[in-house]
Formats: sequence, structure tokens, C-alpha cells
Amino acid sequence: MPEKLHPNVEKVATVLREHGVPGEIVTFAEATPTAASAAAQLGCEVGAIANSLIFDADGEPLLVLTSGAHRVDTDLIARTAGVAKVKRADPAFVRAATGQVIGGVAPIGHPAPVRTLVDTWLDKYDVVWAAAGHPHTVFPTSFDELVRITGGVPVEVE
Repeated sequence: MPEKLHPNVEKVATVLREHGVPGEIVTFAEATPTAASAAAQLGCEVGAIANSLIFDADGEPLLVLTSGAHRVDTDLIARTAGVAKVKRADPAFVRAATGQVIGGVAPIGHPAPVRTLVDTWLDKYDVVWAAAGHPHTVFPTSFDELVRITGGVPVEVE
């Protein structure tokens, strides 16, 4: 009998199916809380990892899906998003916005839609890997698919 998936991973799997995403969720024996650790496990470039970073944008959650090769310029993101200030969210804010923990935040499967910006750098890769709701899980996707399933806006992040 297959091992039961974490409820957050089940939710992500459901959303992927609803959007017709063909990629299967991959589960690792060890957590992959960073882009570097995920890339090492997958054998891909760190830039092909789509980090799901939640920011506090004037008190509202803002999800920035950025290439693992990039650091987010919060001043640029604030201007792009049309808000006064963008700052990294604390773990409680992240969990409240996504229902997930830092290190495993998926771009989808949240309790309510989260405004999303998608790093255009991810378009360089045929396959992009995103967290699937838990630090031990990822799923394969593409830049265009990430934009489609998140309702995200393509932007430069640095």
C-alpha cells in the first residue's frame, strides 16, 4: 500500500490534476529546504529551481517565484507590485498565507489565492522544479505552466 501523502502535498497534487499538469510529485528521503539542496538531489542547475518566497507587501502576502540562482531585489519588487514596502515574511505569516512551512512552500494549494510574480529567468529552462507543499517534495513544471497555474505575472526580480 502506498504511503499516505502529507495533506499539503495532497492539496498540491489535486490542484496540479485540476490544471492538467502532467508532472508527478517527487518525494525525497531528506528535506530539500534550499534551492541548492533540491538541485543537488535532482541533478539540475540551481537556476532551474523555482523558489517560492512569501513576502509581506504592505501587510498582504506576495509570492515571488524566483530562480534559485537569484536574490530578490525587494525595492524592485515593491515598485513592480505598486506597494510601499516589501519585506521577507516571518514563518507565521508564511503559514497563515499558504498553509505551508518555509522550505516546502508550493506555488499553489494555498487556502486563498496569493498574488504571484514569476521570475522571467525561469523561462531559460525547459524543466523547472517547484516545491510541492512539504520540504521533502517537488514537482516538475515549466515557466509558462507556472504562470498559468498561479495566475502569476512574469517579472524581473533582480
